[in-house]
Amino acid sequence: QVQLVESGGGLVQPGGSLRLSCAASGFTFSRYAMSWHRQAPGKERELVAVISSAGGSINYADTVKGRFTISRDNAKNTVYLQMNSLKPEDTAVYYCNRQMGGYVDYWGQGTQVTVSS
Repeated sequence: QVQLVESGGGLVQPGGSLRLSCAASGFTFSRYAMSWHRQAPGKERELVAVISSAGGSINYADTVKGRFTISRDNAKNTVYLQMNSLKPEDTAVYYCNRQMGGYVDYWGQGTQVTVSS
């Protein structure tokens, strides 16, 4: 069965960095685009970044462009989200997703990121 397991969340001060990882299993990872969403308390879920199956096409939300970097290692079945210059408004639960035809068909359990002094 498809499994997406996120790790790397935590508490960080404003201006700091975190690297999220998502280990995928149960499907041929290299055939699927992957993405990260986030959801803050009381807010709608937001698409943060998407990466194509081979990594050649990447898109970011305007709110994170220039600060976050999505990448993948198809040999390790892992997708990453490097987050720099973190702001309090980046506080949210971050979810790893598998994309199918432009839509999310599987979600991980999420990892909490808290940006606070």
